[in-house]
Amino acid sequence: MSVEVFKKLCPYVSRESLEKLEAYHALLLKWQKAINLVSPKTLNEAWIRHFADSAQIAPYVSRESIKVADLGSGAGFAGLVLAMLRPDLDLHFIESDERKCQFLRTVSRETNTPINVHTQRIEAPIEGFVPELVTARALADLGALCDFVLPWAEQSSSLECLFLKGARYEEEIASARERYQFDAQIHQSITDPSAVILHLKNISAKH
Repeated sequence: MSVEVFKKLCPYVSRESLEKLEAYHALLLKWQKAINLVSPKTLNEAWIRHFADSAQIAPYVSRESIKVADLGSGAGFAGLVLAMLRPDLDLHFIESDERKCQFLRTVSRETNTPINVHTQRIEAPIEGFVPELVTARALADLGALCDFVLPWAEQSSSLECLFLKGARYEEEIASARERYQFDAQIHQSITDPSAVILHLKNISAKH
């Protein structure tokens, strides 16, 4: 799958951002030979399966110059793509695998995309850090994601979350609502007819 398919799916991506994404794609192919950044069977379709899938969250980031936490960043999907599309955002990546963190820093440096990489477990707090937006892709079920973000939601009533979810999203919402209250908008994925973007606001624990 070529970059041309990506451009058709994401026509809002600027030429400058696209150049960065192409450099990112080249580094992904290079590093994948040494460490398992993405599933090998998805590599030939990376422009759709990873880049377009990540880029589609950008139109739902309505606020400018906000602090964003990308959880379990791995190879940078979705957060690093978002950083390239929205240079005004203050992106923070939370990833426990040091090798993947080195990859993120390399892509950041070679594409001139400023980011902050935190090599640690998601559960470990970052002193003084409260994001205004949280993103996550292929990380955990919705209940676990709410567990992760609750400490931030309790400190910031304006916290929003953009979670990329697969076909079981309705089950995950129902299960998460047993322990949490939240407002959820559901946006259809442009890359998979069974997948969605869950846009959560007003997250709080049920007592």
